[in-house]
Amino acid sequence: MSTPLRLAGALLLTSALVAPMHAVAQVENPTPAPTTGDQVAEPAPAPEQPAEEPVEISVPGAGNEIVVTGARDRNISKSSDQVVSVLGTAEIARTGEGNIAGALARVTGLSVVGSGLVYVRGLGDRYSLALLNGSPLPSPEPLRRVVPLDIFPSGVIASSLVQKSYSVNYPGEFGGGVINLTTKAVPKDPFLTFGIGVSGDTETTGHLGYTYYGSKSDNFGFDNGQRDIPPALAAFLSSGERISSGNVDTQAIAGQLVNSRNGVVQRWKHMPPNFSANLSGGKSFPLGDGELGVIAAAGYSNRYTTRQPRQQSSLSADLSTLESDFLQLNTDQRIVVNALLGLGYEFGPNKVRWTNLYVRDTIKQARLSLGNRQGTGVDFLQQKTAWYERQLIDTQLVGEFTLTDVLKADVRGGYANSQREAPGELAFEYVRTNSASDPFGAYFINRLNNGNRGDGQITYSDLNEDLFSAGVDLTYLVTPSISATLGGAWSDTHRTSSRRDFQFQAPSSFPSGVALFRPDLLLAPGIVNFFKISLIETDEGNPAFDARLRNYAGYGKVNAQITDELSIDAGVRFEKATQKVSPIQVFSTPGASTASTDLRRDYWLPAATLTWQFRPDMQVRLSGSKTIARPQFRELINQPYYDPDSNRPYRGNPLLVDSQLYNAEARYEWYFAPEQRLSLSGFYKRIDKPIEAFLAGGDLVTSFANAPEATLYGAEFEAQKYVNLDGIGGEGSFLANRRLVLIANYTFTKSKLKVSPTDTTTVFGAASTIASDYFRDGSPMTGQSDHIVNFQLGLENRDRLSQQTILVSYASDRVVSRGLNGSPPQPDVIERPGLRIDLVAREGFDLFGKELEIKAEARNITGRKHEEFQQSGTNRVDINTYDVGTTFALSGSVKF
Repeated sequence: MSTPLRLAGALLLTSALVAPMHAVAQVENPTPAPTTGDQVAEPAPAPEQPAEEPVEISVPGAGNEIVVTGARDRNISKSSDQVVSVLGTAEIARTGEGNIAGALARVTGLSVVGSGLVYVRGLGDRYSLALLNGSPLPSPEPLRRVVPLDIFPSGVIASSLVQKSYSVNYPGEFGGGVINLTTKAVPKDPFLTFGIGVSGDTETTGHLGYTYYGSKSDNFGFDNGQRDIPPALAAFLSSGERISSGNVDTQAIAGQLVNSRNGVVQRWKHMPPNFSANLSGGKSFPLGDGELGVIAAAGYSNRYTTRQPRQQSSLSADLSTLESDFLQLNTDQRIVVNALLGLGYEFGPNKVRWTNLYVRDTIKQARLSLGNRQGTGVDFLQQKTAWYERQLIDTQLVGEFTLTDVLKADVRGGYANSQREAPGELAFEYVRTNSASDPFGAYFINRLNNGNRGDGQITYSDLNEDLFSAGVDLTYLVTPSISATLGGAWSDTHRTSSRRDFQFQAPSSFPSGVALFRPDLLLAPGIVNFFKISLIETDEGNPAFDARLRNYAGYGKVNAQITDELSIDAGVRFEKATQKVSPIQVFSTPGASTASTDLRRDYWLPAATLTWQFRPDMQVRLSGSKTIARPQFRELINQPYYDPDSNRPYRGNPLLVDSQLYNAEARYEWYFAPEQRLSLSGFYKRIDKPIEAFLAGGDLVTSFANAPEATLYGAEFEAQKYVNLDGIGGEGSFLANRRLVLIANYTFTKSKLKVSPTDTTTVFGAASTIASDYFRDGSPMTGQSDHIVNFQLGLENRDRLSQQTILVSYASDRVVSRGLNGSPPQPDVIERPGLRIDLVAREGFDLFGKELEIKAEARNITGRKHEEFQQSGTNRVDINTYDVGTTFALSGSVKF
């Protein structure tokens, strides 16, 4: 292929962060065709099923080129200037996953931890950058910088691109890689699709679970006002008074907080199945000198999950004694509502696109747990009810303009808002002494005396984050073999976070007979007033914080075809950022808190990727770069927070500083046939001052500090192969017109912290600055699995939609939290993901002239359990271990 044609293709591509690149879509079941060099024969669309719309993928970076040989090269991984993996519509559909986090777990080197947190090459979520159509996203989670990707239903995402080598058009916070989600594009042909689905799992559906009433509208994911802050509490919060001042009528507040709607856990003997529905449509219209396109989508899902975790803790180094041992039964009802509206206008070579996305993810949670502490015969019964609202609103405007034959401009702007509200998290503890000398020893009672013989707490949390972003890029074709780009970007993230935690206090004369009451009666207004039950606020020091990150960036890069075989993409980015976190003065009398952060740093971040295409179907890439990782807002806030997913308490450290990463990679790629490839790569990272978690004391609170240094290295292998099965069986047999799909990838990663006796670190409020008091030399980084394996084995019909796929995934043990670092230290907390096997079958039909698709799924067929534990010799402590069960799902959709 000639160099001018190659560079012309590059110029026609987007050069901006959000400008879309159009690549010919993979049809649902394309027929493999022979290839010679770069000459790619385009498969004909299936007669029963039209070819899909072109996949629209935001591939940031000027000079990201596509090979043009009369038809565009459909293999973006090959034609890109960087190391990328792409999941298009067909690949996402083949996995059958309901959210994009699950689909991304099939990409080489990616693993999903907890609720939709995607780790790249074993690095934690702080080293993963998530974008939507190239624009940054705020996170609705107090504990995370990046948005959990399981809130994005796969139905609103057209493609996902994962780039693991850094290019300077991306933000400098690039550790393991960037995940860029692209929403569905404006269609050329009108369509209307409706789908419904049901599912259930063997640990939940039809089994015992727990719930509470809440409000009438809970099943839609919206509260009808029942959880609004009661009048007495609202008046107190706006007064600026402190409860400790003695000027607050806490009895009036306490009597309004608990009732039968939020304080009574109810048994649900037979949990119902899960349900989902979605609707999408689109059409284009001629308008003036161009064409206007509209696409809209909406979805709803209601899912129940019941788990019975064993939760233990130990303070001894060899884990020989248990501090606590509880068995819990908890039920989550998760409701996700989403909507997408996209408008696009094309006139000549120019395009303008406006995309709007709304996602609301709500969890209604009820928990009961029974256990003991310190090996005594006393039983503790704990009850928790909660309501977590997560919401994301995002609007983006992008313009792509061809100014001259050699000059192109891309502009973009976006606004996103995320919110998380947890109104009225209730926690109660009842105690049964089992003592014959105690008149109430056979009964659970709650004397509301700060845990000595019962306890009661209520927490109101609120988070709001606004993110504004803008950018512009100019790409100029200097010569037929050289293009240059100058760009600028700006973003402003502003978060406010508050957590007001209150504890009920009964007087010492509180009678044990009344302490037998269930929570709504125990704290009924009459009981509260008669016995003078009061409130204290557990954290008057720092109940609310304001956080801001302003980032200004400019960059320049050059893409040059040095010879017919050798090309380079190189540039440098300058970033100037200010990150501030400070307490909000919610009280009329300010405290003397010093828990604030003011980080002001400038960085020059170079990056270069050299590609040698020594054969038409083979190439080698060499990449090097410097990037950074900033502390997350939550890690900087000196405020307690309880994570309901991991069942762990956290507290931030305002003294954290940025980490700096030095990255190198070498990669061999062989594209031996259309859609078929083999690649092998090795990578290395050195991280100065990585941010790592550690246990902060006997209460097992997790905090954060900068370790002195860490290194990470590893290798990746990926292969994709199709085998036609026409020769097996006769015409008309099941195997006729089918092919075998083989997709496999493996990632090996090794990391370790480097801590010498003279190294220091800083922790807010701690006396020691010796790094070895917090971290152990040679320990792996948190979240990193040595081995990650994904394998897909499937059958596909090449003429119509008919797919049967077995998906196998494996991840080795990884550290999720540190053990107490005493002398001797405790072992780390380990998560054991293990082996998981799924089965997905999709079948297409024609029904009364309409396209119908049926999908059947079986997930976690072997019933692999979730395990988090500590182990020392034969002693094992289960931190959060429970059975997951097998999930079965059936769904269908019809296209009009």
